[in-house]
Amino acid sequence: MILLEQGNPGGQVNPNMIEEAIHKVRAGEKHAFTSVITAYERQIYTYCYYILRSREEAEDAVQDIFVKVYQELGRYEKRISFSAWLYKVAYHHCLDQLRRHKRRSRLMSLYKLQLVRETPESPVNSPVDRMFGDLTSEERSLLILRVIEQYSFEEIAQITGSSSAALRKKYERLRRKLIQQKANEGGCTRGEVAESN
Repeated sequence: MILLEQGNPGGQVNPNMIEEAIHKVRAGEKHAFTSVITAYERQIYTYCYYILRSREEAEDAVQDIFVKVYQELGRYEKRISFSAWLYKVAYHHCLDQLRRHKRRSRLMSLYKLQLVRETPESPVNSPVDRMFGDLTSEERSLLILRVIEQYSFEEIAQITGSSSAALRKKYERLRRKLIQQKANEGGCTRGEVAESN
């Protein structure tokens, strides 16, 4: 079991350091993988949390993702950035978790006439949490990868397996949806949102 350490919250990751650590791990220095975990665990946790909407599930997912990445490190090719490859693993893992959760929910609904849906845990019901709560898992993923992690549409296409043109359209629709949502809440005007983008 890989232990998560306090990572590099919001900090910039040095790609050369990561590539060097990967090289060491491939050469048999297993402990070098710790620096990869330390560099990315906070970002991956945040990504998983906003997709899965549960602290416990996100923590479990981070553990599983880093185990999977460690086991499949031989499949990583430098033609895409390591972080994009890591997010690709995280993206597919979270989708699998959501599918499993849906199947469990369907099974439970066979036993109960009315399935009481759990509200996503959030320590503070902040505007960001409310905004993410109204989005689909696909929209949350796209928003995190584009706005927070600042990946290009081409990189997001590599992570998600979608075309960059389709992602651009989805992002524009999502942007309009968020502007409308903010306007409905009596937030900033269209001009203010456009200026802040």
